[in-house]
Formats: sequence, structure tokens, C-alpha cells
Amino acid sequence: MLNQIQNYIPSSAISQVLNLLEQDNLLVKVKNERKTRHGDYMRLPNGKHQITINSNLNEYRFLITLIHEIAHFEAYEIYGRFIKPHGIEWKRTFQHLMLPFLNPEIFPNSLLPLLAKHFKNPKASSDTDVNLTFALKQFDEPNDKTYIFEVPIGSVFELYNGKVFKMGQKRVKRFECVEVKTGRLYLFNPNAEVEIVIPVNPDSYLEGIS
Repeated sequence: MLNQIQNYIPSSAISQVLNLLEQDNLLVKVKNERKTRHGDYMRLPNGKHQITINSNLNEYRFLITLIHEIAHFEAYEIYGRFIKPHGIEWKRTFQHLMLPFLNPEIFPNSLLPLLAKHFKNPKASSDTDVNLTFALKQFDEPNDKTYIFEVPIGSVFELYNGKVFKMGQKRVKRFECVEVKTGRLYLFNPNAEVEIVIPVNPDSYLEGIS
């Protein structure tokens, strides 16, 4: 199992990860990219437990996601199946498992202060921690996507699923965007990545599809 994931995590973390994965009933699989999640955990009908992680994650994101999912498994083993998925039991388990990895031999110094802050109260998804997400994405492979907060008001952009939106105003921490096809209003986190379709004079585009 380690042979499958050792190329996806920092080399200095391999021995610690191996210690965590010495479980006969825990399976880890690397999957193709899934847009809606980085990884997941589930108890299989045969009593074993399975973790899946997206293959497109950079090594630091992959490691954090892996420990996130292992924490689900260990919280289940310790506290039972009736706990909340991301409740206090999982938070404490995640903090405990992640602490030994928070050192400069594994993570760059630029990430460590952000990780320390995040793990004071880890969330269900690290994507909700905007500062940490921006910092982690600096280690991703380059792409042609644009962050929502960089999109000019009035521009038209497209999501990975083909839905098209018109950029609106910022509301506190998130951005209002209108789906062109339905006219429905959506709120986007600033770290959402999109592809700009019409950067200038979007009204002509909207008139053409109305």
C-alpha cells in the first residue's frame, strides 16, 4: 500500500506515514481527480476501511488529505460510528496525528505558520481556510485557471462542469455570481478557480444567449 502513495508525499514523511498505515483492515487507493473532493473515507461492507485520495494533489496537499482521512478511520476505531464526521472527536484525532508532521523537514517554512493556525481548530475541508489554500496552491502545477477574487465585475466565467456565470460584487468574504442560464444567485469562495470566457463587455454575450 505504501508503494502506491510514496511518490505522492514528501519523502521525509514516508516513515511516519508507514507507521500510521500499519493496519490490516485499512486500504488506501489513489484515484483520478474528483472536482468535488480531495479524498474520502468509508467503511466497506466487508468490515474493512477504505481511504481514497486524488492523484493530482501536490505532495503537501496530498499528505494533509491523507492524514485527514486516516483521522476519520482512527476516530471511528476509538469512539465508534455514531460520532459526527467532523466533530470534536475527529478534530482531536486529526490534530494529534498531524502534529508530528508539522516541522521544516516535511513542510516549507512558508506553510508552517498557516498550518499551525489551521490545526488549532481544523475544519471539514482545508479549502475553507483561504490563506492556507492560496499558500498550498503555489505548489500546484501551473494551469490557465483564475481565482474568483481576480475576476473583474461583469466578466463571464465558466466552471469545470460547464456552468456559466456573470461576476458580481463581494459580500463579506464571498462573491455574488449569477448563473447565466437560470439567473440564480450563487456565492463563491475567493479561492475558487474558474476560466474566464468573456473578460470585457459581457452584456453582448448575455443578450446572445437570452
